Amino acid sequence: MRYATIQPLDIPARRRVLVVSDIHSNLPFLQGLLEQAAFCEEDLLILLGDFTEKRTGGLETLRYIMALSQRENVFPVCGNCDDLILSFLSPELPPEVFHRYFSAWGEKCLVVEMAHAAGFTKLEDHAALRALLEARYQPELAFLRSLPTILLHDRFLFVHGGVPGEEGLEALEAWRCMKNDDFLSQGRRFRRWCVVGHWPVTLYLDQVQDAKPIIRPVEHIISIDGGCSLERNGQLNALVIPGDGSDHFSYVGYDGFPVATALDPQDPSPSSLNIRWGRSQVEILQRGPEFSRCRHLESGQVLDILTDYLYTVQGETRCDDTTDYHLPVQPGDRLSVIRQTSRGLLAKRDSVTGWYFGRISWEEGGAHRPSVLCQGPQNRRISR
Repeated sequence: MRYATIQPLDIPARRRVLVVSDIHSNLPFLQGLLEQAAFCEEDLLILLGDFTEKRTGGLETLRYIMALSQRENVFPVCGNCDDLILSFLSPELPPEVFHRYFSAWGEKCLVVEMAHAAGFTKLEDHAALRALLEARYQPELAFLRSLPTILLHDRFLFVHGGVPGEEGLEALEAWRCMKNDDFLSQGRRFRRWCVVGHWPVTLYLDQVQDAKPIIRPVEHIISIDGGCSLERNGQLNALVIPGDGSDHFSYVGYDGFPVATALDPQDPSPSSLNIRWGRSQVEILQRGPEFSRCRHLESGQVLDILTDYLYTVQGETRCDDTTDYHLPVQPGDRLSVIRQTSRGLLAKRDSVTGWYFGRISWEEGGAHRPSVLCQGPQNRRISR
C-alpha cells in the first residue's frame, strides 16, 4: 500500500487560481479552456488529476502537461487514471486486471498507446511490456511518480477523489484519495474548502444534466468534473478562485460544440429525468430509426431516447446519459448544439443539457464554445 503524499501550497495574495480536473487525454479541450479563461503567468493553475485514459491522445496530453508543469505557477495532482500506469508496473497486480482493461479501452489506454508507439504489440507479455515502459518512457514515469496526492493550503485542500477528513492525511491510502466514488453523498464536512474531481457532477442530479461545478457552502466541498471525454455532452471545467480572498467562486466551461443563437422563447419542463451512468437500464418498448420509446427501469418513466444512445451489456439494455428536459430559453440566448434531430435540438444552455424546439441562427465560425461564467458559492446545490 502506498500512502498519500501531501504537498504544501502557497497562494500569494491577489493571485487568481484556476482548478481543472479530469482532462482524460482531451488536449484540444484543455488548450481551448485555458485560452477561454485567459490563463496567464499571474495565475496559479492546479491540474487535479486524470490527465489521461478514456480517449486517444493520452501520450501527447501527458507530455503537454509535463511541459506546462515546468512553470512555477502550475501544480499537478495525481488522479486514479494517472496512477494506473504505475500500478501496472507493479508485478503484484494480477495480470487479468490489465488484460480486461486493455481489451475494453484499447488505444484509449495510455499503456497501450505507449506500447504501440514503441512498436510493441505483445501486450500479453507483461514482463516485457513493463521493461519496455521503464526503459523507453523514463521522463513520463518520473513525472507520474512525482505527483502529490494532495495539495494543502490554509483555506483549501485539493485532491482528485476525496478524503474522509483533514486530520491524519499522511496515513491515508493514496489510491483511496484518488478513486473515491460518489464523494458528495458521504456526508463529509470540512473546515477548508475541499476541491475534488473524479466523479462527473451530472451523476449527482436526478432531474437535470447540469455540468457546472457543484459548490456546497455548508460542507465546504466543491466538485468540478464536467464529464470531459466520458459523456457525449461533457465539458472541461475550470473552477476560478478569485484573488481577493473571498468565496465568490466562478467557473469557465469549454465543450467544443458549435454555437447557435435562439430566436424563439421556450419554457422549461415542469418535470424531467436525468438518466445517467450506473442508473441507466431501460426496456425498449418500440425501437425506431432515430428515437426509441423506452421505459427507464429505475424510475418507471417512459420517454423517447435517441436510438444510437442504446447499447447492451451482459444482456441488459442501457443508454448513454439521456434527458427529456426542455431548456428554458429566451430569444438571443446562445446554445451549444449537441445534436440536430427531426424533432429539435439537443443542446446546452449555461452548461445544462436539454431540448430546444425553436428556431436558431448559427453563429459565424462557432466551432468552439465560449466561456460560461457563474458567480457565487450558493449557485449549485445537490437535488436528490
